[in-house]
Amino acid sequence: MTLSYVPFLFLVHLGVGIIVTLVLVPRVAGVQFFRFNAGFAAVLLLVALVMRPEDVAFGPGVSGVALAALVGSTFGILVYWATIGRVWGQFRPVWLWLAVLSGVGAVIGQGLAASSDAGALVAGLSVASFLTSTALLGGTSTAMILGHWYLVLPSMDVSLLQRIVKFHIGSTAVRIVVVVGIVWWAIALAELPGPGFQRYIFSLDGVFFWQRILFGLLGPVVLAYMTWETAKIRATQSATGILYVDFFTVIVGELLAKYILVATTVPV
Repeated sequence: MTLSYVPFLFLVHLGVGIIVTLVLVPRVAGVQFFRFNAGFAAVLLLVALVMRPEDVAFGPGVSGVALAALVGSTFGILVYWATIGRVWGQFRPVWLWLAVLSGVGAVIGQGLAASSDAGALVAGLSVASFLTSTALLGGTSTAMILGHWYLVLPSMDVSLLQRIVKFHIGSTAVRIVVVVGIVWWAIALAELPGPGFQRYIFSLDGVFFWQRILFGLLGPVVLAYMTWETAKIRATQSATGILYVDFFTVIVGELLAKYILVATTVPV
């Protein structure tokens, strides 16, 4: 893997994560909310396709199938965006679910392709890492935008924000469990090229690993809890402010996770 995989994987996981979390938000959030998020996700996936590494190409292999699924997800979310609020919009759930299923398939394919030279255990860990990254990025982004949407629709019930924050807390917890399992595997069981993962994390280069843990996992734990407590007292503006910071920490953490994957082949 080259460094070009870092922005590519990040954009795909964020875009697909937003698409997946759209199914968790009720229609009362309004047409403009879904149009904004669908457009945002579509732009992210289109940029990812344009910036994809040279060795990611259509073909019979896992990487080629994952790319085809990514194109299908992009097409689905573009049609969904175009039909929101239109006369033919009654079919938009079909396009959204096409985007969701194709996007999840693309992420799974990327995980398998990233571990194509390893065994089933490594493949499973890689897929779990990619899926939890997608859920964490998408949940944080959608929660932040939904919190901001209370300025657009102040009459929305606070339970909408609480629902997506619950998902964010759950995805953060699962992400931590997966990362802890991967780090344990990398230190105790993995046969990695070079000096090994334990020596890497305690070397000068290990600063990226510790920043990934601090910003990408510990930060969201604290901020998600603060958001939940703030949402319980219906202080949506304060919750949104915390979610802005939360989203920033998650972005930093997941970008570093992609960099560590490229540098060490460990999908943290």
